[in-house]
Formats: sequence, C-alpha cells, structure tokens
Amino acid sequence: MCEPRFILISMTRQPRLEIEYCTQCRWLLRAGWTAQELLTTFTVELGEVALIPGTGGVFDVRLDGDTLWSRAEQGGFPELAELKRLVRDRIAPDRDLGHTDRRAST
Repeated sequence: MCEPRFILISMTRQPRLEIEYCTQCRWLLRAGWTAQELLTTFTVELGEVALIPGTGGVFDVRLDGDTLWSRAEQGGFPELAELKRLVRDRIAPDRDLGHTDRRAST
C-alpha cells in the first residue's frame, strides 16, 4: 500500500521582518510586543514577522536581511516611533503614520 507523501515547501512572505532577541536577557516579551506593534501598524504591508531567539545581549531588527536596528551598534532599544518610521520608509514610503510622524517633526 502506498502512503501519501507530503513535500513541505518553505514559503517566506515578503517583506520579512526579523526580530532577534536575547533569551539569556529574557527579552522575548519586548520582542513580542515590538512585533505586535509593527504588525498592528503595517497590517497589509508586512508579509511576515519572525522572532529569532539569540544570546549575548542581541536585539536586532532586520527587514529582508538588512539591519534596521542593532542594540550593539545603536546602543539600547529602539523607540517604537523611530522603528515604525524606519520600517515605513522601506515598505510604504508614502504612508502617513499619523501622530508618530507629527511627534517627529516637532
């Protein structure tokens, strides 16, 4: 008797945003909250958000492989408004972020 065979194809939806966070520092909640905020803001523009466990104090945000924020390079964590602008500038440059944009221009 033949058994059905399934081929799993990994399909990545674009654009893909990755948040790599340090498990030793217990930054999962921060990474999850950041992902939730970005998915809420960019509901149709983002194809996928991935949380990637890491170590050594890492907290990096990448979009399609390009680093938008690195805790090691920029020091500290990104302000959410700034991170939203960085993402917007890459995936929806004509989009108005409402109060987030108005706060940045003052």
